Amino acid sequence: MDTMTLWHLTGWEFAALAFAALLVGFSKTAVSGANTVSLAIFAAVLPARASTGILLPVLIAGDVLAVLTYRRHAHWPTLWRLFPAVGVGVAVGTLFLVWADDAVVRTSIGVILLLMAGVTVWRRRQAEAADASRASDSSEASDSSEASDGDGTSSRSGRVKARSYGVLGGFTTMVANAGGPVMSMYLLSAGFRKLGFLGTSAFFFLIVNVSKVPFSAGLGLIDGRSLLLDAVLVVFVVPGAFLGRWAVKRINQRLFERLVIAATVVGGLQLLLT
Repeated sequence: MDTMTLWHLTGWEFAALAFAALLVGFSKTAVSGANTVSLAIFAAVLPARASTGILLPVLIAGDVLAVLTYRRHAHWPTLWRLFPAVGVGVAVGTLFLVWADDAVVRTSIGVILLLMAGVTVWRRRQAEAADASRASDSSEASDSSEASDGDGTSSRSGRVKARSYGVLGGFTTMVANAGGPVMSMYLLSAGFRKLGFLGTSAFFFLIVNVSKVPFSAGLGLIDGRSLLLDAVLVVFVVPGAFLGRWAVKRINQRLFERLVIAATVVGGLQLLLT
């Protein structure tokens, strides 16, 4: 596998990757799903297949920082419901990467980014409608509560929804490290508030991303040269995580999501048209 190394990059390319790594840290502790912009940057600067392997350790570093920040707010029953289906999705995604060449992966990442942008728009509108409904309910949950699945954890529809989102999330995270918007939509539809959302997603992606390492290494997407580049880029994840932790209670969520969606669409179109 022809992975990229630190020495292959121009100054502008390295600056773009460093910014993408900082955004990973920010998204993990503030706005989950914002790292789709990082995905687009990595895939634009690096070969598409190689970019997924190089980005993975950077994401894991962000996951570790998110877990350290929000570890008390995870909702484990939700995680255990998702993991079996996610495993199926990761396996399907691995088989896809065995078959697909760089051009197919690049196109797939572009399509996934555009799909996730549409999903994010739909999810935000659903969340706004849910917030309006909860505003009229005097028993509205606190910001740190971890809500259960709105369909009922024991209902058939709830199980079907968890399996569907789990398989799609596992596939998109294996093929393009783009499972964030899928899981964001699931957690919001299950009624999670901000801290419960961040804590549950932090543990989810740490466990899933670590489990993907053997698959990525077996496909040749991670090797000693790529890890050297990762070691440099991880330095930029840390300030991004601290910035996210500072901003999570201050950020204008609606404006930021609009910027993320716009950047994601531009990145997806760039990958499809290049």
